[in-house]
Amino acid sequence: MSGGGTERAPGRACPVVLAAPSGTGKTTLARRLVEEGDDYAFSISATTRAPRPHERDGVDYWFVDRAGFEAMAARGELAEWAEVHGRLYGTPKAQLEDAARRGVHVVLDIDVQGARQLKAAVPETRLIFVLPPDVDTLLSRLTGRGTEEPAEVARRLRSALEELQAVEDFDYVVVNDDLERCLGTIRGIVSGTVQAMGPEAVARDAEAFRTEIRRILADEYARYTD
Repeated sequence: MSGGGTERAPGRACPVVLAAPSGTGKTTLARRLVEEGDDYAFSISATTRAPRPHERDGVDYWFVDRAGFEAMAARGELAEWAEVHGRLYGTPKAQLEDAARRGVHVVLDIDVQGARQLKAAVPETRLIFVLPPDVDTLLSRLTGRGTEEPAEVARRLRSALEELQAVEDFDYVVVNDDLERCLGTIRGIVSGTVQAMGPEAVARDAEAFRTEIRRILADEYARYTD
């Protein structure tokens, strides 16, 4: 696999980007994809961040210094990269190419900017946005444990508003109303047997969510809104 190559045939290995508002179940979906077969694997990012205790190079991250990272970027060795809180993070192309040769789909948890970069570098990438069945379900997942302060819930709802603006940049939108069904849909998308939603439907669904989140922020969390 190489940046700017031709589209792969349906069913061939490809990178998979999952994006979703907090509380949608994205982490569980990604973990299940990787744990339930040998054809999915988590991406290992390169980073200039110092390793934490028990983190291993090449397992948790590829740890490099800033000069080394910038050299990788300059040589075109990164499919996407970004600076976050003063540290650099990126996805090595070699990792994606090796996975493709082995028939493994690499699952990535990256931001919208990174997703756009990756799609430009590797056109066969599947960009999948995960929605909860409705905003009430999202809110109950954010507050259900009873451990989140209202200010934190408000912050996550505001983040969801921003994230939902990017839905139209994604190829597919799936609804996590049932975990097993959602997993099946994602696998179908990756194998090429499930088609993308039309842009009008995607925009309509995302805007409906955003309208309801704005109402909840105004009615229930106004004092915690910047």
